[in-house]
Amino acid sequence: MKTSLVNIQKIKIITSMVLVGILFWACENQPAKPKTISSSQKTAVITMPDFNADSAYVYVEAQVAFGPRVPGTEAHQACANWLIKKLESFGGNVTVQDFKTRVYTGKIYSGKNIIASFNPEAKKRIMLSAHWDSRPYADYDADEANHRKPIDGANDGASGVGVLLEMARLFQQQNPTVGVDIFFWDLEDYGEHRDDMGSHENSWGLGSQYWSKNPHKPGYRAAYGILLDMVGAANPTFYREYYSNMYASSVVDKVWRIAESLGYQNYFINQAEGVVMDDHYYINTIAGIPTIDIIHYNPANKNGFFAQWHTQGDNMEIIDKSTLEMVGKVVTKVVYHE
Repeated sequence: MKTSLVNIQKIKIITSMVLVGILFWACENQPAKPKTISSSQKTAVITMPDFNADSAYVYVEAQVAFGPRVPGTEAHQACANWLIKKLESFGGNVTVQDFKTRVYTGKIYSGKNIIASFNPEAKKRIMLSAHWDSRPYADYDADEANHRKPIDGANDGASGVGVLLEMARLFQQQNPTVGVDIFFWDLEDYGEHRDDMGSHENSWGLGSQYWSKNPHKPGYRAAYGILLDMVGAANPTFYREYYSNMYASSVVDKVWRIAESLGYQNYFINQAEGVVMDDHYYINTIAGIPTIDIIHYNPANKNGFFAQWHTQGDNMEIIDKSTLEMVGKVVTKVVYHE
């Protein structure tokens, strides 16, 4: 009996193996079924509204029309009111951070940091900023008689604000998937006069210094920040600025890569050049938010910047729409591709 049982078991095993083989062969020779791709696996098509350089130019022009936006003047207050209303008209949740600060002369001025939030529910946030005040001194003007006169600040201040106002208009048309906070810094350009240079530490960027120590919202964080300064003159050269590279090299990589994809590599030069104590320095070192500075820097000029820097020549005549468009398109693509 044991022998017979063993043989029966062998037959069962062999039969099972044959059946498995047949099934395996059948499965291997079935025509392949098309794979179903879930919606999450499909490549998302990223759309974004078109940046309008004409619109940005009008916003620069409107600021300059108020006159020099020097703290303590009627032009400064009038421009602040206009900026607030403009941002609100674009659907921004606007916060005005009023503050007082002492400038290098010892005088105390009142300032306003103007902040507009878009897509406020989004957890991931990007910080875009520019300074909206203008220099009280044309201390690098060829004519010494102008050294104590204020400047229009069309490029140095108003150009960055103009680009960001146009972006705020775009956010109203199409919300980006991330949250965006636009900051207009005050009292950036009330730094020491050329005659007093080197004797007053941290006299620049007073509005961003104040905010970095006293955020408008406790615990405010952003994934990264982009500062725009002097982004409106013709034939700009935007280098990888020293502090931008030090604190936020990955952000520089991201922005310069997008600039190259748009064909702007001759203007967004992938080379380290210039050390600039701008608002981004304090956002990096005090607030701890990795922030870069897109700033027109020209090592061939004695002052290191554009030819009309801190002179009476920084007016609407030097504003170039193609530069506004270039910078606007780059930063817009950065935001909408997050």
